[in-house]
Amino acid sequence: MLSTMQDVSLTVTRILKHGMTIHGKSQVTTWTGEAEPERRSFAEIGERATRLANALRDELGVVGDQRVATLMWNNSEHVEAYFAIPSMGAVLHTLNLRLPAEQLIWIVNHAADRVVVANGSLLPLLAPLLPHLPTVEHVVVAGPGDRSLLDGCTPRVHEYEELIADRPTTYDWPEIDERSAAALCYTSGTTGDPKGVAYSHRSIYLHSMQVNMAESMGLTEKDTTLVVVPQFHVNAWGLPHATFMTGINMLMPDRFLQPAPLAEMIERERPTHAAAVPTIWQGLLAEVTANPRDLSSMSQVTIGGAACPPALMEAYDKLGVRLCHAWGMTETSPLGTMAHPPYGLTPEQEWPYRITQGRFPLGVEARLSGPAGDTLPWDGESAGELEVRGPWIAGGYYGGAGGEDFRPDDKFSEDGWLKTGDVGVISPDGYLTLTDRAKDVIKSGGEWISSVDLENALMAHPEVAEAAVVAVPDDRWGERPLATVVLKEGATASYADLRDFLARSVAKWQLPERWALIPAVPKTSVGKFDKKVIRKSYADGQLDVTQL
Repeated sequence: MLSTMQDVSLTVTRILKHGMTIHGKSQVTTWTGEAEPERRSFAEIGERATRLANALRDELGVVGDQRVATLMWNNSEHVEAYFAIPSMGAVLHTLNLRLPAEQLIWIVNHAADRVVVANGSLLPLLAPLLPHLPTVEHVVVAGPGDRSLLDGCTPRVHEYEELIADRPTTYDWPEIDERSAAALCYTSGTTGDPKGVAYSHRSIYLHSMQVNMAESMGLTEKDTTLVVVPQFHVNAWGLPHATFMTGINMLMPDRFLQPAPLAEMIERERPTHAAAVPTIWQGLLAEVTANPRDLSSMSQVTIGGAACPPALMEAYDKLGVRLCHAWGMTETSPLGTMAHPPYGLTPEQEWPYRITQGRFPLGVEARLSGPAGDTLPWDGESAGELEVRGPWIAGGYYGGAGGEDFRPDDKFSEDGWLKTGDVGVISPDGYLTLTDRAKDVIKSGGEWISSVDLENALMAHPEVAEAAVVAVPDDRWGERPLATVVLKEGATASYADLRDFLARSVAKWQLPERWALIPAVPKTSVGKFDKKVIRKSYADGQLDVTQL
């Protein structure tokens, strides 16, 4: 028996139409560094997105599912592109502006991008790439920047505002198969070439609904979210789409991502929510400690991309700002878990739940795979590799223009589950605690040592700003931990002091013998600790290592 329900496609177009009409008065505020930020209502954003779609079709000749890339900060023009491009049936391809040039070239060519929409301030990054991008026929420049850098380039150059001016404010939006690609994002390529994840209209729609659920971010039109997580990184964790669903106001920082302007934004614009990786909040904490600002408007911060040190949570608790752990990855759209404790607990009872990665929502099924490929129980003790599946989780990677749209990969099991590469345990009530990345677990004398546990314990020391722990070869034990530490300015803690402090919370046999001070922990393009750089520096003898 079939249902009697209407079969309506779940598309980005429907999100756009809903946001610009039902929530037309909600706002996108873009920080400009000036006295007054730029403010546009959702109705204005929708109208400009419609004009952009007309321009892309009529002036630039974008048809079908051609890829339109963006090289942009978080701002209103980028939001307009987020909706215009997929709603017209094309594919939005967000370019990670922090990737090295050779990776950007590879990604653009692999995707066969036909158009690049770029912020003027990023032309020094884009211009040297263009001679190596044969598929790019048009460059659209938004905002101030040195246009002379594009003199003599092969693609035609267009001014964003001139391009969309006088374009129609209506568009005959096509009926799109909800399973077709709406957006394309590439992994950072830490090993091998980057891999493309093509999000469908359906996956974006369902993921956006989950973002808005109370057990996730649970925001409404009374809220303003400060979207620090880049729009080029997994669709800004789904926030631009989720906000248009429910009328949440957006505060976009553009290129002003340093601690001081972020603190000023929060104090002046009074957002109730924010989303970013731990390094952003560590920098902001140092800023407001040195130069106090009013952060009291923020009732919740979603923190992900890397494990949040419990000490950082405690520091923000004292400021009245609650950090909420989330876990996800490019392949999961990215929402996988969020760490809201069960209802009715005291703050002391909540704490063990808050420091987990969080609980799985309905749309994410999870299992733990043991060393022999067996499925492990959810008992809070059995550690294995996390595998997930669901309607907003990738089942393969984009094969590239001219090849198969969908190609399998060894990151996916034979029965279609995504192998995340994360090692952890799951409690009986579905809370995930990650102990490490599979590639970062320290295998010492037949036992596993969690680098994350050691890092969190070290970063609880009052004189430690950051700490990263990696496995290094050891003649006796196979591998042992190397602790690299960034001390706070003026700190005097010795390695022996740090080791004694660490001994309070970890077993004696897990204590590192090797220590090194570093000026900063190297980061990936999305703010995660880049441990391969530390391992290479050690192997090349570039670290000043002390052995205790």
